[in-house]
Amino acid sequence: MNGNTRQATGSGFFSNRWCQLIIGMLCMALVANLQYAWTLFVAPMNARHHWGEASIQLAFSIFILTETWLVPVEGWLVDRFGPRPVVAGGALCAGLAWVLNSYATTLPELYAASVIAGIGAGGVYGTCVGNALKWFPDKRGLAAGLTAAGFGAGAAVTVIPIANMITRSGYEHTFLFFGILQGVAIFVLSLLLKKPVARAANNVKRKFAVTKVDYTPGQMIKAPVFWVIYLSFVAVAAGGLMATAQIGPIAKDWGLAKLPMTLFGATLPLLTMTLSIDNICNGFTRPLCGFISDKIGRENTMFAIFIGEGLALLGMMQYGQNPYAFMTFAALIFLFWGEIFSIFPAICADTFGSKYAAANAGTLYTAKGTAALLVPLASVLSAAGGWNLVFIVSAVVTIAAGVSAKFILAPMRARWIESSGARSSLASASGSSPLGASSGE
Repeated sequence: MNGNTRQATGSGFFSNRWCQLIIGMLCMALVANLQYAWTLFVAPMNARHHWGEASIQLAFSIFILTETWLVPVEGWLVDRFGPRPVVAGGALCAGLAWVLNSYATTLPELYAASVIAGIGAGGVYGTCVGNALKWFPDKRGLAAGLTAAGFGAGAAVTVIPIANMITRSGYEHTFLFFGILQGVAIFVLSLLLKKPVARAANNVKRKFAVTKVDYTPGQMIKAPVFWVIYLSFVAVAAGGLMATAQIGPIAKDWGLAKLPMTLFGATLPLLTMTLSIDNICNGFTRPLCGFISDKIGRENTMFAIFIGEGLALLGMMQYGQNPYAFMTFAALIFLFWGEIFSIFPAICADTFGSKYAAANAGTLYTAKGTAALLVPLASVLSAAGGWNLVFIVSAVVTIAAGVSAKFILAPMRARWIESSGARSSLASASGSSPLGASSGE
């Protein structure tokens, strides 16, 4: 299947590609709490067991590493067997993990549950994004963005009920209730997922480079342009992950966490309200920036948004101890950060084709796991120079990624696609396949 091949919508309501997109978004929304609601459980767990926040946050890093580094395997399973069994297995793991968290009385038990949670979240995330790229080769940025929006905004709906349940019934009961609820709901939705069927279509006109060759993950990782994309992903993901994991401790250190804030008639603790707003921004930006990148190009969008995130991080450093500024700049950080989960899968498929999109995007997604290794570094930096040093380092790296996207990645990727197209034409003339890559299904 060529990179510019459309997917058949099939027959029946659930075979419609927009319906499949919505099902994927719902699955993503239901698994989002495994990451975005985690910060709400840290303090209650520490108060109960006195494990230390650093030891508890290690579970978060384990979760991210497992979630991301196993996605290539899960993507391979999706490309081979379709989305349904992978998401069903992910649902069982996601539900089981939070049930285990509710009973964990030792750190090894908590870490084991984090591994299971990572397997579950990765199976759902990687499958739904990869499936969206295959169903929508003509609207990759928008489709990946809408799918990833479910993951970004899904927790916004449940963060307040989770916070209230923790206060009312304890964190153990909250883990148990939401673990079962989310696991069962995702499993039911997984039964409705379908593997897209390819059909020939007219070429989609693009204003930017899109490959006509499909590369396997093994072929992709041999391409230097892949590693430029990968490093850019790591750089930008690190700053956002630090904010995701550390926003609770930062608010607590600055004396803002429990400050009552009123917005649209609702009064909530500042941290709870900030997390809700952040998750909405995190979800909203994904389809928006995905759509924009479909129109003006991936690298142009990356240039503007990454620099915006760097400036938001510096704004938080400078003004964040004001409660309203804290909420504003936290929202901007998530607004400028969340789009990486739509743009990077799209640029991966643009560069390496649609046929192996799930496995290829999953391989690139491991960059999030690599970035997670830098999350504990935030605690080290804050001990050495306070939170200001964390924000400065994150901002410099993010702005550098934006500049390199425009002036290094864009021309490099254009040259790669042009040369791969030439190799494809020569291979077609000789009856072979370029670099062993597939040019059709």
